[in-house]
Amino acid sequence: MGDGKGDGKVLEIDTADIKATAPVFHTQGQNLSKALTTLVTTLDGLGAPWGDDEQGKEFHQAYHPQQKAVERAAGTLVLGLVSIHEAMVDMADGHVDNEALIAGMFTKVKAEIDGGDGGAR
Repeated sequence: MGDGKGDGKVLEIDTADIKATAPVFHTQGQNLSKALTTLVTTLDGLGAPWGDDEQGKEFHQAYHPQQKAVERAAGTLVLGLVSIHEAMVDMADGHVDNEALIAGMFTKVKAEIDGGDGGAR
């Protein structure tokens, strides 16, 4: 950059790539949301499927106090993935506008020569 040999672009961000990648975050957010819903409804529906033996009791003691925290954390991840999708789309749209603004700031304006007056204004 700055050597005068470039293609005139100020920043090298491919907005098409950003917009093409953004939906992946939305899709994965939906997938995680479905998995979380399945986990919560299945475990709630089964009660305590880990049993009443020693291993079941140990699992229950470790899992049950953390169950809601795990569910909240997964819910936060879902929201994060969806917001990344939205932010990437906004960033791509904003970059297009910003690229035009920056290009305008660094583009030389060519003076028009008014015929016959020697270029005087």
